[in-house]
Formats: sequence, C-alpha cells, structure tokens
Amino acid sequence: MFARLKKPLKRLERRLNDPAHGGIDTAGGRRRNLLHFHLMDHAFLRVLWTNFAKVADGVYRSNQPSPGRMGRYKARGIRTVINLRGDQPLSYYLFEREAAERLGLTMIDTRLFAKKLPRPESLIELERIFRRAEKPFVMHCKSGSDRAGFASALYLMMIENRPVEEAARQLHWRFLHLKTTRTGVLDHFLRCYDRAHRATGIGLMDWVRTGYDPRAVTQSFKLWLKDREGWDRDLPLPAPRPAAAPKPAPLTGPRP
Repeated sequence: MFARLKKPLKRLERRLNDPAHGGIDTAGGRRRNLLHFHLMDHAFLRVLWTNFAKVADGVYRSNQPSPGRMGRYKARGIRTVINLRGDQPLSYYLFEREAAERLGLTMIDTRLFAKKLPRPESLIELERIFRRAEKPFVMHCKSGSDRAGFASALYLMMIENRPVEEAARQLHWRFLHLKTTRTGVLDHFLRCYDRAHRATGIGLMDWVRTGYDPRAVTQSFKLWLKDREGWDRDLPLPAPRPAAAPKPAPLTGPRP
C-alpha cells in the first residue's frame, strides 16, 4: 500500500514546490510552499516539538525552525542560524531565509547527511564556520536528531576540545537518533576516530586531513553492524586515506 502511495505523493510534492509557481513571492506560490512545508517537510510535527538543547555556552541545536520560531530565537538573543540542510530552493529554506533577512539574523548554509559521511573538505569547512559564526548561534537539520547531533559532537571536539565519549552523547536516542540503523554511521565516525586517537594520539582535524577515508569508515561500519560485540577485539581500523599523487613538474624547456 505504501509503495502505491509513493508516486502520487512525489507528484504532489513536485507540484507544491514547483519554482514555476513563483516561489514564495506570489500569493499562489506562497500557499503551495506553505502546504509543502507542513505536509511534505512535516512542519506540523514541529509546532510543539523543537528538539532544542544547549550544546555549549552560546551554542544550541534544534530541528527545522518555522518563521515564528526564528522570531523567538531572535528574542532570546540568537544572532546566527547554521542550516545543515544545504541551500536547496525548497519550502523550508525559502521561509527560513526570508525570516532571517526580516529579523536581521545571519544565516549560514552548509550540508551534512544523516546516512552518509561527509568528505574531509566538508568537515574542514564546518570547523571554519564554527570558528567564525557569531554567538549565540543555533544549528539545525530537519528533525534535530542526526545531522544536528553529529555537528554538535563535532563542535565539542573541534572547538571545545572535549573528549569523544562526551561529544558522542549528542548522538542519543533522547534526540531520536538511532545508532543501529544507517544513521549509526555517524556514531561510527566518532568510534573510528577514537580508536585512531587512542592508538596514536592524533588530533581530530589532523585525522580528518590525513587519515580519514569516508569510504573505508563506511565499509567498517557495515562490518560493525554484523559483529558489534567483536568490534574492539577483532575488527581492524579503516585504512588511512591514500596520499594524493604529486603533480608532474611543468615543462620549462623551449617549445619545438
């Protein structure tokens, strides 16, 4: 039954969020995007449930805020909103960007995934965002469970120099994060870094730049799912990312 409903729902979603209808700049486009926001992006579930929590002094996490909640963030002193969902021109982004501009909030867009590990370059960029964002700031994804939890753990490690075991508490079932589903690959990132750190003392960002291979960690996560109890004893660490091949030196002799 659900499989039969999937295609009609996809068609409805495309129709409601069709840029040809004028985004949110026209009355009709605004109505369509509002329906998309509440029905397809599940904003109606987030009216009372915010998944809002403090991560560190001046740093908070939440699920996708509505324009009304953006106003409440402004009232409590929030200055910056870090959007972890990317800058796709979908209903949630259009309303959030409009509210940020109206309220004078700085909005920073980056993109993480709940079931896929980020590239090293994305983590380096995220650290730069954390260091430059004006506090107080709030970071959010859709539900505030996986990407917001992962980013919160990374903030504690990158900026606050907190240990992995403390940072890992940001990925917890109380935020509706599940470790033994595909979203558990985020926990496994922390697990693999922790093992590398214990073995060599390497810092997180040094590991990200020199030893972190998303594909190897993902494959290691699949093995971990098969044998969780034997992870610490039997399963090897993911191999470090191979070094990039040196670029050939430019030709300097005269052209023929």
